[in-house]
Amino acid sequence: MKIIVPIKRVIDHAVRVRPGKDGRSVEAASATMAINPFCEIALEEAVRLKEQGIADEVVTVSIGGNEIQEQLRASLAVGADRAILIESENALDPLSIAHILADIVRQEEPAIVLLGKQAIDSDDNQVGQMLAGLLNWPQATFASQVTLDENSENVQVVREVDGGLETLRLPLPAVITTDLRLNEPRYARLPDIMKARKKTIEVRPLDELNIGMTNQLDILAIEEPEQRSGAAILPSVDALINQLKTVNKVIS
Repeated sequence: MKIIVPIKRVIDHAVRVRPGKDGRSVEAASATMAINPFCEIALEEAVRLKEQGIADEVVTVSIGGNEIQEQLRASLAVGADRAILIESENALDPLSIAHILADIVRQEEPAIVLLGKQAIDSDDNQVGQMLAGLLNWPQATFASQVTLDENSENVQVVREVDGGLETLRLPLPAVITTDLRLNEPRYARLPDIMKARKKTIEVRPLDELNIGMTNQLDILAIEEPEQRSGAAILPSVDALINQLKTVNKVIS
């Protein structure tokens, strides 16, 4: 069984993000970059399935410039077998990304595409669902548990919903997006990092793919959020109730 894990290069979650000088991008020149945390969770789950003998191969895929090789090599260090870089210098919208991944999936023919539910920079939460639609595959989103049956023909996914937990049973091939509670990603060991440096990352130009896409995303402006006013400490519960009543009157 082959598992494909798309990963995205994002600004590290611990870094404070600031708007760029052009007002339409974020300042990333000096920021620490990392694999999107939800993508790390997806990769960890794929590697665990391989360690259990369920998966035979884990392939990571990313889209962007040559700098993404750093994150792809990091994915090789934690257990991926191969990495594919689709070269593109343009920022792409979720539908365009889904079209690219769909073409890669058709070429690689995996049993599962396992990807993070969203990226922490754009927060779109769309690529997994769009990919499943383009492939006409069953999908399970926000997975908190993934279990394959004995013959690896079906996968059971537990997901958190407003009313509790929902369990889905999907025939393979399928698309699964991962949530925070699925697992805790591992750190790469130094020997594995050294081995990953010797592995080859396959680079494919975007124009070689068999896709017809149009980028519909146009970023108009990126701004700092408004500064919040300071909090007030009230002397009693009655004062708090009176304050809430005043706020409610203003809103209504």
